[in-house]
Amino acid sequence: MSIETVMLAVGTEDEERTERLAEEAVAVAEPAGAEVVLTHVFTDEEFDEVRSRLGVDESSEGSTPDAVAERHTTTRALSKALTEAGVSHTVRGAVGDHADEVVEAASAVDADRVVVGGRSRSPTGKAVFGSVAQEVILSSPCPVTFVRSE
Repeated sequence: MSIETVMLAVGTEDEERTERLAEEAVAVAEPAGAEVVLTHVFTDEEFDEVRSRLGVDESSEGSTPDAVAERHTTTRALSKALTEAGVSHTVRGAVGDHADEVVEAASAVDADRVVVGGRSRSPTGKAVFGSVAQEVILSSPCPVTFVRSE
């Protein structure tokens, strides 16, 4: 199975693991000459907050999920790392449930691999609070690489 498209899922909490996410995406994509699709998913609340913080008028062209994702600090840092590594990439934004949107985006771009970050949680913590990464791993249309916070 050749890898042509790697989807790197980005969330608001991924700021602390940007370097590790970039390293993993490069390690998967670069040898295969694959394109990385950076997909930043926001909840409705997060999207409104980030758009406001960026000073984006909600009626302007710059208020789309794609445009807001491109301007987000975490996405820009990942984009810079991929550019420096010579890995072709695009940026997408989505608004909704994190896990659902990641799985939907992976299907939409016909991803061969999904890279997702997360933190360690006990089984009880996952059961009580849920886990986006766990849901992505269980529902993804392709293999998933999990990047854990240190």
